[in-house]
Parts: sequence; structure tokens; C-alpha cells
Amino acid sequence: MPSIRQLLDSHATILLIDSSSACVQVAVWHRNWEPIWSAKSGEAGEQIFSAVNDALGHSGMTLEMIDAFVFCDGPGSVLGIRTAAVALRTWRLLRARPVYAFCSLTIVAHALALAQNRRDFSVIADARRDTWHHVEIDADRNISPLKRVPTSALAGALVTPEGFRHWSTPPAPMQTVPYSLAALLPSLVDVELFSPTAEPDAFLHEEPVYQTWTPQVHRAPSTT
Repeated sequence: MPSIRQLLDSHATILLIDSSSACVQVAVWHRNWEPIWSAKSGEAGEQIFSAVNDALGHSGMTLEMIDAFVFCDGPGSVLGIRTAAVALRTWRLLRARPVYAFCSLTIVAHALALAQNRRDFSVIADARRDTWHHVEIDADRNISPLKRVPTSALAGALVTPEGFRHWSTPPAPMQTVPYSLAALLPSLVDVELFSPTAEPDAFLHEEPVYQTWTPQVHRAPSTT
């Protein structure tokens, strides 16, 4: 898993898209200058492309000049993330370029552990059906893989990123922290956060299982 610095060593210009929260965040990164950010609140289907156009325009770049893509594959708004994933798959048809994915909760966990020296807490986001996406940081600043846990398993200090909707009520007080990648990522440039992905899509804890449908001929009920 490369870091931002390693990505920029390999790809001169990177387009980052995060549509996991209520605010779409886009950045054009170049190895020789500071990233150009654009943040747009509203319906993701419109704001993703508006933010991309805004960031590209202010950077003086075009989509064709982008060497690699980085995007948040979750957790967060599944509709927003899948809209971004569809855009990336379409742009790759125009010219093949690598795509790297990152986890929203892991970004928050690393940033709080590094910048604020926090320990023994969990970063969570609603996974529906009384379950939560969950990343845990222990006393030694070890960060767990992303997993899904029931509400009953939540304990200790709980943190959730701003702009992430939740329907279930956690069993303990939950602190909401800012989710601004422009503020969070500068301290994480050497942290290995990004995974290459061949087919951009929203993160799933497990692949869906579909029941096989067996067609049957409908007959009138027997009268005997």
C-alpha cells in the first residue's frame, strides 16, 4: 500500500475524489506544488463533476493530463461513492490509468492518532440494521482493519466523521470530528493508506449472495 508521497513519486499528477460524506471533496495533486482543493455540498451526482471541473480549472490541468486516480471507496454514502466509481471507470476507458482506493475511517483514525496523539478510541460510521463500520486504535496506536460490528459491541470512546449520516443510536456518547481531507492528509503523506484497485467500486465487507431463482409453471389449485 503506497503513501501519498510514494504515489506522487510514481505519478506526477493525481486526481483525488472523496464522495463518502455530505460534502464532496476533490483535489488535484502534483509532485511539484501544493494540491488544489474543491469542496461541494449537495447531490453527489452533480457535485462530483462540479468539484472535479473546479479543481482542474484552478490547477490549469485537464482530465487527460491526470496520471492516476485516488478515491474513497467507503464507508460512507454508497450512492456518492458508486457515482465516483462509475466516473473513474468511464475516464479509464478514455485512457488507461491506475486507480487507488482509501478508507475514510482509517484516514480519520491515523490523523487523530498522529496529530492529536489520541489512543484507545474507535472511529465508526453507520452500516445500517443496527451495525456499524468500525476502526479501532489501541494504546500503542495500532489501527485495526475495517470491520462491521453490532451496536452491542461498541464500547469506549467513539468518534464519527462529520457529514456521515447515521440512523442507529450508539450505546455511548459519540464525538463528531471534522472530515476535511485538506486538513487531515498533510500530516499523513508518509502513511501507507492507498490500495490499487482494478475495478473501482464501493467497499463491501463481503460479496452479496444471491438466491437462485427456479422458474415454475403456475397451475390452478386442485379441487379434489
